[in-house]
Amino acid sequence: MSETAKNNPEDLSGAARADEAAVEDVAAEATNAEAEGGETANADPVAELEAEVAELKDRLLRAAAEVENTRRRAKKDVEDASNYAVTKFARDLLDVGDNLRRALEAAGNDANADPAMKTLIDGVEMTEKSLLKAFEQNGIEKLEPLGEKLDPNQHQAVFEMPNPAYPDGHVAQVMQAGYVLKGRLLRPAMVGVTKNPAGQNAAKSDEPGSNVDTSA
Repeated sequence: MSETAKNNPEDLSGAARADEAAVEDVAAEATNAEAEGGETANADPVAELEAEVAELKDRLLRAAAEVENTRRRAKKDVEDASNYAVTKFARDLLDVGDNLRRALEAAGNDANADPAMKTLIDGVEMTEKSLLKAFEQNGIEKLEPLGEKLDPNQHQAVFEMPNPAYPDGHVAQVMQAGYVLKGRLLRPAMVGVTKNPAGQNAAKSDEPGSNVDTSA
């Protein structure tokens, strides 16, 4: 303690208060440090690491699933592009097949009386067979649904007609053949559907239970 502080009681009192304040500050800092150290000690480092690992694993699984979905979509797009790239071209060729069939139907049986006409018809028939074979080799199948039950997914009903040879709702006439390309509809078949008058006997249906005799 300085001579001035000894000789001046007021200075001595102020110095004492300053010392007390410094001691209180040091004690407060020590208390805060102990509290922080206690919180750090209470935290489980193993649990924290396990939580981080679980979060990273979840992110990895989500990323892997997204990559797999993208790969599958890309593969399907490539397959569809390969299988159905000729769709427009195939539809254009269907008109060629229709015209060949119309020519053969227009010739009828009278063509047999004229050798030159018969030769021409034979050539048209061979051309049609070659075209249908090319269709088949490229996955194009012809639909001839005569006598089948109407399927809106493959048939386009143009009109209704009475025909006791078929039950109601069945194809009784094919106006234009349909085609499918590797399972996908290329063109629906245009058909006439049976609708018999009330009370008119129709052929037995091929549906289960429709042929049961209920007259007893």
